[in-house]
Amino acid sequence: MGIVADAALAAGGKVTGVIPRALVDQEVAHTGLTQLLIVDTMHERKAKMAELADGFIALPGGVGTLEEIFEQWGWARLGIHEKPCAFLDVNGFFEPIQIMAAQMLHAGFMRREHSDLVTFGSDLEQILRAFQAHKPPTGTWFSRQIVGKVKDAG
Repeated sequence: MGIVADAALAAGGKVTGVIPRALVDQEVAHTGLTQLLIVDTMHERKAKMAELADGFIALPGGVGTLEEIFEQWGWARLGIHEKPCAFLDVNGFFEPIQIMAAQMLHAGFMRREHSDLVTFGSDLEQILRAFQAHKPPTGTWFSRQIVGKVKDAG
């Protein structure tokens, strides 16, 4: 994450970091960011990042990367947010996940509209084009619950 932040800053971009206090205490937090938000827990970190983000792109990484992108994909499926999600598939790193998603779709464990909520792209331009064309699904479980509550209250 530090290398990506440094590259974005070097290119003139702005970088906001969100880190739990416990990690600040254990690690050296990146002090050169445009903004560094310190929160109490990992749950607060993820919620704050989701609030701040316009979309979500997973770069090759470990279990934390997968946990975070799967959560956002799941939230998009439920209609909790309407933001695009993607895997930047550098050198085929995420190909096994793309194959698994296709297998879940083929086996009937995932609907096409839920599969289409995530983009697998081998270059950033491809992902950014998909983000620009992103149309959030309508009638998701969560959005139906909210609409139903509003109608019941009215």
